Amino acid sequence: MAITLAALATHVGGTPTGDTTRQITGAATLELAGPNEITLVDAADKLHLLEKSKAGAAIVPAGSGPLDRPTIEVAEVHAAFAATITHFRPPRAKARSGVSPQAAIDPTARLAADVDIHPLASVGADVDIASGVTIHSGARIMAGCRIGAGTEILPNAVLYPDTVVGQRCIIHSGAVLGGHGFGYKVSGDAYLLSAQLGWVEVHDDVEIGANTTIDRGTYGPTVIGRGTKIDNLVMIAHNCQIGSTNMICSQVGVAGSTSTGSWVVMAGQCGVRDHVHIGDGAVLGARSGVSNDVAPGITVLGEPAIELRERKLQLATMTKLPEMRKDLKKLTARVETLEQAGSPAVTGRGRTGAAEAA
Repeated sequence: MAITLAALATHVGGTPTGDTTRQITGAATLELAGPNEITLVDAADKLHLLEKSKAGAAIVPAGSGPLDRPTIEVAEVHAAFAATITHFRPPRAKARSGVSPQAAIDPTARLAADVDIHPLASVGADVDIASGVTIHSGARIMAGCRIGAGTEILPNAVLYPDTVVGQRCIIHSGAVLGGHGFGYKVSGDAYLLSAQLGWVEVHDDVEIGANTTIDRGTYGPTVIGRGTKIDNLVMIAHNCQIGSTNMICSQVGVAGSTSTGSWVVMAGQCGVRDHVHIGDGAVLGARSGVSNDVAPGITVLGEPAIELRERKLQLATMTKLPEMRKDLKKLTARVETLEQAGSPAVTGRGRTGAAEAA
């Protein structure tokens, strides 16, 4: 798989500099690349990091100029490096295997002609699976589900009854769509489960991470909008209406009946209370606790979550508290000294006199 720097530059659409005949045998990150491998630097202000790398060559931004080793200058560093990686480590081809005789398929399920259902997968009654769908081993598709064309459901994911998944979605291992919402009312000396008559509806081009859970609605759908990407270990509760092209990072928890606009970002471990709305383009910073609506385009941070600028001012003030405490102790001591000396500026009599004079 060795390739010259010149040939690799042609492959990725870049411009080579330095020794273009150098043989490249692999690609790796700055820390791991060896003398015969190529690495990447994705920004001009990071070029100095090459000094500590053992890499024999680097893919760098266009206009970086001559460096201490051969380079390939490109407009999009990550796209070029991805093409380089796939040259040395071609992706495994997904062979179409059809429906395994070891899969459990209910006779009432409707399957397109070119679906792949792997051994030990389970497809329930009245399920509709469209063209090009892949269902991996151990996945369970329960009664009444609908799965759109080109969707892939990874091992051990579970779709509860009546779940609807759009086209070109990816549902990762261990994800559970359509479980009961966490709603109860007190009945005598016990909790009574609320109605669980809704379903989960996932629109096209959504990716749902491993071990993420999305609860069914009470009476209608819990919705995940088109193009939204959900990380591993996320919890989305019943009746939520998640908008299109949201980015929801790991360990986020969204309580029931919350809604979001488009292009919302929820950073890791943030929590959102029930019945709030997050506006278009809003960003919830990591570990934020959101208890009120967030206006479009606003970035919030902290617990309780407030606008980023105000939170930064608070944090800056907190770092100065030890110094402010020392100053307060000094001022307190000075006031006590002046009071003991009988200064009219600080005694009660002095203040009274000043008030009378005014």
